[in-house]
Formats: sequence, C-alpha cells, structure tokens
Amino acid sequence: MTEQRPTITAYPDGPLLLRGEVELRSADGEPIPRHRRTVALCRCGLSTIKPFCDGTHKAAGFRTDD
Repeated sequence: MTEQRPTITAYPDGPLLLRGEVELRSADGEPIPRHRRTVALCRCGLSTIKPFCDGTHKAAGFRTDD
C-alpha cells in the first residue's frame, strides 16, 4: 500500500478539510490530538472546539471569497 500525501481542501463558506497524516500543533507548539484521519478545521474563528469546526459558521453566515 502506498502512502498518500496529505491534502487540504477549502470548502466555500465552510471549513478547511484536512485529509491524511499531518501533525497539528497549537500556537505554542503543543501537539493537538486528532481522533480521525480526516478533520475539518475552523476558518470562521467562531468554533467552540477550535481548531476544529463545529458548524458555527452556518449560523453566523460566514462567507469566503473562494
């Protein structure tokens, strides 16, 4: 089995979807545990479980340019 490169997909008006093995770290360098191979990362800044998306962007009306 070949290992695939990680990808990040920006969803319009939504999160960044991170697929693959990547180590996430906080601003101070601490590892952020992941419990899934694919995670949604918050782009609106309003999630209560940052850096992960909790869907708050929908109620807030978050919009992107892409």
